[in-house]
Amino acid sequence: MTETDLHQQLIDKIKTLNERVWEGRAARPILNEWLDNFANDRSDQPSEKLHALFLLSNFMYFGDIELRVLLKALFRDLFRYPIIEKLRKSAGNTLEAAVLQVQFLNELARSRFMGIGNPAESGTHLLYYFRQENSLAKDLFVHTHQIFDGRLDANARLANSSVKRYVIIDDFCGSGDQAMEYSGKVIAAMRQAAERSSTTIEVCYYVLFATTDGLARIRDESEFDRIAAVYELDSSYQTFAEDSRYFRTHPPSIDRDFAYDMCRTHGAQLWPPFPLGYQDGQLMIGFHHNTPDNTLPVLWFDSATPPWTPLFRRYHKM
Repeated sequence: MTETDLHQQLIDKIKTLNERVWEGRAARPILNEWLDNFANDRSDQPSEKLHALFLLSNFMYFGDIELRVLLKALFRDLFRYPIIEKLRKSAGNTLEAAVLQVQFLNELARSRFMGIGNPAESGTHLLYYFRQENSLAKDLFVHTHQIFDGRLDANARLANSSVKRYVIIDDFCGSGDQAMEYSGKVIAAMRQAAERSSTTIEVCYYVLFATTDGLARIRDESEFDRIAAVYELDSSYQTFAEDSRYFRTHPPSIDRDFAYDMCRTHGAQLWPPFPLGYQDGQLMIGFHHNTPDNTLPVLWFDSATPPWTPLFRRYHKM
């Protein structure tokens, strides 16, 4: 296959992805603006634009519909099923669905769902969809400050001592930094307040997407009792890893080392501390509401100096 043929094949694939998956984020005019970020092709070196198209053709995007489906899966697989299974075993392995449903609703009533971070961040934003898709009552959702009885001193107690389970919902876990920060600042205070209230609580961290390393770090170092992800990203999702799924098979005119150097060179100008994504994330993933900074910056960075046009723009925390 010639480079011209490959170029057209990639354009056709991206057009299909844009129409069927990407919610129109990469229409041809926008795609062309993004491609203009890369060097004009020269006869004495591989094509930057061709390599950019190859990487883009492997980009994973989850739109509004897909995220809603995943939020239903999170509730069903990470929250409901484990509770039902525990109830079933405690009732002598009963298969009586009506009995288990009544007991589950009792457990649900003693649970509260929360987002990680402040109300303007993406984890909290998803709670609205999470509540809709799973037909949950509004009073099952709280902000962090509503956990406590109003006092912010060493005598704080739980606002509702009948609640036994707090479930933190997040959209993405890359390095695990945000979850670790939340664990250090909030969970210790929650447990102290629970002790003063003479009750025991369980704190869960459930996330839609997470890297294997990020999950391992949270399991090893945080104060969460339960940690799980709907979709786990192992090292093969890192674009330039030794076991990268994107370079297991590829056209002869695509060179992994050249693609790596290209992304690193441009990334070093865009985001010097992390040219391949936060903490060397090297991911190619984006969502309807935002793109994680663990994704390659050449895909999301928006800058006037140096000039760079994004394709899947990231909205930074302020």
